[in-house]
Amino acid sequence: MKDNIILTGFMGSGKTSVGIRLSYRMKRTMIDTDKWIEQRQKMSVSEIFAVYGESAFRKMETDCLKALIETADKQIISVGGGLPVREENHGLLKQLGRVFYLKVSPEVVYGRLKDDKTRPLLQVENPLEKIRGLMSARSPIYEACADVILDVSDMSFDEILDNIEEKGGYCYENTGNKRP
Repeated sequence: MKDNIILTGFMGSGKTSVGIRLSYRMKRTMIDTDKWIEQRQKMSVSEIFAVYGESAFRKMETDCLKALIETADKQIISVGGGLPVREENHGLLKQLGRVFYLKVSPEVVYGRLKDDKTRPLLQVENPLEKIRGLMSARSPIYEACADVILDVSDMSFDEILDNIEEKGGYCYENTGNKRP
């Protein structure tokens, strides 16, 4: 396993914001897989979804992980919310580094993203219901991929950063058991 910190979780869980702050604190470069893909495709994630579809985008995410395994070390890597859904990506994430699942409630996600028109999966009549459904399906996947699960719903950025650095506190190691 490489010495990268991987941030996973549902859209709006704070992966990018936490990643940026953590990169400054730890003096490490930060990579956002969505931005990495956008730069190479020369279009936004929304445009990729519209032109090529979700399946093609998920393949691009896998290709991104494979490339980062070859090049990234001692970095903070924020991955797209749907990236862990593809089973092939589970092992790739583990090869890439220590995986932190930033767990958050559906209501917190909705509060953060209700006015965000750049999220293709939330451009529906009832976004909160869509969030709940997607989170229900994805939470077990995020947990299976994670080395550390961190419930960030009520945490400040400093608390989140401290816990990631310490790998303790509010964190609990993912041993496959349910949280107490």
